[in-house]
Formats: sequence, C-alpha cells, structure tokens
Amino acid sequence: MSHDAPQALVLVNLGTPAAPTAPAVRRYLSQFLHDHRVVQLTRWLWCPLLHFVILPLRSPKVARKYAQIWMEGGSPLAVHTAALAGAVGQRLPGWQVRHAMRYGEPSVPAVLAELQAQGVRRVRVLPLYPQYSTTTTASVEDAVAAAVADTGLQVQRLRDYHLDPGWVAAIADSIRAHWQLHGRGERLLLSFHGIPRRLVDAGDPYARQCEASTAAIAAALGLAREEVLLTFQSRFGREAWLEPYTQPTLEALARAGVRRVDVACPGFAVDCLETLEEIAVENAVAFRAAGGEALRYIPCLNAAPAHADVLAALARGEEGWV
Repeated sequence: MSHDAPQALVLVNLGTPAAPTAPAVRRYLSQFLHDHRVVQLTRWLWCPLLHFVILPLRSPKVARKYAQIWMEGGSPLAVHTAALAGAVGQRLPGWQVRHAMRYGEPSVPAVLAELQAQGVRRVRVLPLYPQYSTTTTASVEDAVAAAVADTGLQVQRLRDYHLDPGWVAAIADSIRAHWQLHGRGERLLLSFHGIPRRLVDAGDPYARQCEASTAAIAAALGLAREEVLLTFQSRFGREAWLEPYTQPTLEALARAGVRRVDVACPGFAVDCLETLEEIAVENAVAFRAAGGEALRYIPCLNAAPAHADVLAALARGEEGWV
C-alpha cells in the first residue's frame, strides 16, 4: 500500500434496531424518521405526528416483524453487514476495515472517532447502496461530513457502484446459482426499495440507476431487458412513490396465470427486514392469495466471497471516489 493510500475502509449500511422489541424499534425509527433526507416535511408538522401517532402505532407492529427474522447474533442486517466487513478486511491486508450504521449502532461518528484515535488519517467510506439516492447515500455523506468536521481526517466516499462489472456479475451469478439449485421460475422480478416520485422529478438519479442496473443484470444473464421485471417496494405514507409497486405487480402476475416467480433485491447489499419479511413472507403470501403457487426469494449477496471480492476491488480502485 502506497504512503498516500487510504488506511481504512468503512462500509456503511442503513441500520437496525438493537432488539426485536417495541422500545428498541421506537428508538431506531425515531432516529431514522427524524432525518430530513428521509422525511422532508416541516419539523413543526412532522415531529408531533411522528411522536404521538406514527411511532406508538408502528413500533409494536415492526417489532413483531423483526421477531420473525431475528438471528442468534442480532438482526440479519447487523449480522450480515459485520460478516461482510470481516470478509472484505481479509482481502485488504494493511487496511483497517470497519462497518458502521447510519442509524443505530455502531454509529458513523463513533467508528470514525475510533479510527482516528488509532492514528488513521485517511479513510474511504463506502455506503452499501449500489444505486445513489439523496435519501440514503447523501444522508451517509451528511453524517460523515458532520463527524469529521475539524478532525483533520481525510475522507473519500464512493457515490455508487450500480454498473460496476464485478457487482453486476456477482448478482447475475447468484441468480444463476439459484436457478441451478431450484429450477427457474416463469418470471424474474427485481425489486428495489422505493423513494417518493417527487425526489426523482427533482433530480435524484436513483430511478435511472435502478433501470441501468436491471438492464446490466439482464444482459449478464443473457436475457432481453423486457424479460426482467423492475418494481419498487417498501412504500411509506400516502404520496406517489416510484412505480410499478412490487406487491400489486406480483398479484397481477398471479391473476394472469403465472405460477412461479423468482424475486431478487439487488439494491440491498445484505438481507434485512425488507427482503426476508416483506418480500419472502408478506409478498409471498399475497402472490399465493392471488392464485400463484410459489414466490422464490433469491437471497442478497450478504458476505459471499464474490461480494467481498467486489467491495475490496472497489476500495482499492480509483474510479467513483469523491
């Protein structure tokens, strides 16, 4: 490693409650939904609504969902993100590799402070969002900028990796491996986390990058673009979000006679509530209720060797770093 190379890499994911309980979920959701990047309503309007209506109603419901998927070491997002950082660290000798969460623990400020205390001066921050959005990537950038102000830490950040050839190949290979094990469904659907439509209208590149990723993954699988469905999940609130929505699309497929559908979520680096509960449980139930037979969920890359290889290569490279 050259003398001017980064000494550390921090992989940043969204975050997770510390326990599958209503109080822990409430603490996590409060931090998440207070972020102006996530909810852009006027604070005097939003804060009372959040604390007196949304958190009391949603926290117990969300806690029950987390309880269904909780693992021995914590939430799936926490367990897989930590394992992924460990695997990337093995591929970057001489680097300090850590993971941090935008909301919850370990926090971005705490991890950066710990690295600085160990004498690290140069850090690369890699948000685990392949597609850039103001709601996710920019929020990580906000947190990093606030944490390193007046510290002397030199920080570079990766904007996105939605067309990185290694990443596209790893996703396509994971889908192919699933087909070899379980056979191939009648349709392949790629479900990405949604964002409000008005953000895209205002210039957020997220929808365009999701489309570009989908086209690249289809090409890597040897499929025509129209053979792969692109949908958006996890809508929150009443305003228009990116469409088509995942669940209504799955229900329409079932009503049209499709019996088996394969679903992958390439916008998520590791499995979490939105993939394991929303897609693999809730959406699978909805698909069957509408007449389908089987929704087969294809897991995220998680800490797979191919995923760790991709992120280590991105960390060593020069492209895309700001």
